[in-house]
Amino acid sequence: MNITEAKLKGIFKKSKGRKIAIIGDVMLDKYVYGTISRISPEAPVPVVDIDKTELRLGGAANVANNIKALEAEPVLIGVIGTDYDSKHYLDVMRSLGLSTVGIIKDSSRPTTAKTRVIAHSQHVLRVDSEVKDDITARTGKKILNFLSSNIKQFAAVILQDYNKGVLTKELIQDVISIAKKNNKPVYVDPKFHNFFEYKDVTVFKPNRKETADILAMKIDGEASVKEAGRKLIDKLNCEYLVLTRGEKGMMLFDKEKNKTVILNIPTKARRVADVSGAGDTVISTIAVMLAGGASIIEAVMLANQAAGIVCEEVGIIPIYKNALLDSYRSKK
Repeated sequence: MNITEAKLKGIFKKSKGRKIAIIGDVMLDKYVYGTISRISPEAPVPVVDIDKTELRLGGAANVANNIKALEAEPVLIGVIGTDYDSKHYLDVMRSLGLSTVGIIKDSSRPTTAKTRVIAHSQHVLRVDSEVKDDITARTGKKILNFLSSNIKQFAAVILQDYNKGVLTKELIQDVISIAKKNNKPVYVDPKFHNFFEYKDVTVFKPNRKETADILAMKIDGEASVKEAGRKLIDKLNCEYLVLTRGEKGMMLFDKEKNKTVILNIPTKARRVADVSGAGDTVISTIAVMLAGGASIIEAVMLANQAAGIVCEEVGIIPIYKNALLDSYRSKK
């Protein structure tokens, strides 16, 4: 299927400003850059002299940033602490023009933060501050109350799971129920825990490794990918399954068409520099394209194109509307 620049512009025009809810684990990514010139006298470890520190959004917040870059309107619903990192996290959100109205503070857990120390272009150390326990019932109720109060505004709901405790079994079921009662599509980017709790959703997007681990099967050639896809649709009863395969692209399965593959596309990256964040780009692009009236096949093709673009850059970057448009102009 050929997607023209004019078609893509029409999709963007329709999706512009449409609200998309993202519920999941939000994180603060800290990058500490410096130099090493000596070993500590206190222990045989290098001393890093810090030159600069950068703060970025991670986890479900990166999905929100991608949706914003595609000019739809993300409404991020997540949980942070009341610690020092929570202030930094909210400051970064505001600096990117992201609404903080759906962010819930919980003093019983820290803000999930990942600090990466980089010296001489080498990743020296990573320090994680997080609690992976399930959120409290009280916090879960706040999330559901916010969703219920605003559900009619949303074009879709994304569930973005990183196994950090926000998407509990009960919350997953309740969110899907609220969305279905209001005829809102649900798109899921899962992780291993609670993988099979995401039943009856619109689009389910696991990657190859997650699928192989959860099904305890080896996935190497196309035949095994097709077998795995059909097994997942049987278990989850999702409308569409998008199985991402890294450098091999992705496969789209359709429940209504006897679980057959209706799209198999290779990666679009000309040179892969960094795959970090590509999964976030895929689910974000699918959601925005569908909100703009694209068919599921068009949405997945565009998501594949978007993932190829971001994989050509180093670091976690969002897919911008103009970058996607330019990639279609270059085809002329």
